[in-house]
Amino acid sequence: MRVAFVVNYVLAVLLGLLSIIVGKSEFLIYAGVLLFVAVLLHVSDRFASFHPVALWGFSVWAVLHIVGGLGKIGQTRVYDFVLIRLVGEPYSILRYDQFVHFYCYVVIALLLGSVVQRVVAKDAHWFTVAFILVLASTGIGALNEIVEFLPVVLFNSPGPGGYVNTALDLIANFLGSIVGSAVFLTWLRRRA
Repeated sequence: MRVAFVVNYVLAVLLGLLSIIVGKSEFLIYAGVLLFVAVLLHVSDRFASFHPVALWGFSVWAVLHIVGGLGKIGQTRVYDFVLIRLVGEPYSILRYDQFVHFYCYVVIALLLGSVVQRVVAKDAHWFTVAFILVLASTGIGALNEIVEFLPVVLFNSPGPGGYVNTALDLIANFLGSIVGSAVFLTWLRRRA
């Protein structure tokens, strides 16, 4: 078993334990999703042979997610912290949350690239591969937004934000998937 898988399992359990300790039961859903994805990556690695950078990138994302959701800077939740004020209210760009979404979908595109590479024709045009990766990654991003909505419904949690936050998350996911797809295609060209 690759070390990255062990790290991902440990991070999922850690997120669950920290959720209980700090009394944020809605994060148990995220811990469950993280564990599910860690198992999915582990099981599918036999088929996909994920690039080590992508696997470790997932581990880094898990740490960023745990810190973002459970940590605070002063009285501000880390996810709400503005890293660089590119655009002011009501959009607050660039927040930690948007950065983590962007980063996550760079990683998701890299992971999906290993799968797509095995199912598309060897002579497939680079644009076709990139298009599939971007659509698949952003589809997972939309699914993630549904998961973020579950605590609002199940735990009456205030959730990570309203419509604007969801839209900005989807944009960050989309941009991250474009960058991740470009990086993956660069990897493929170097191997060829």
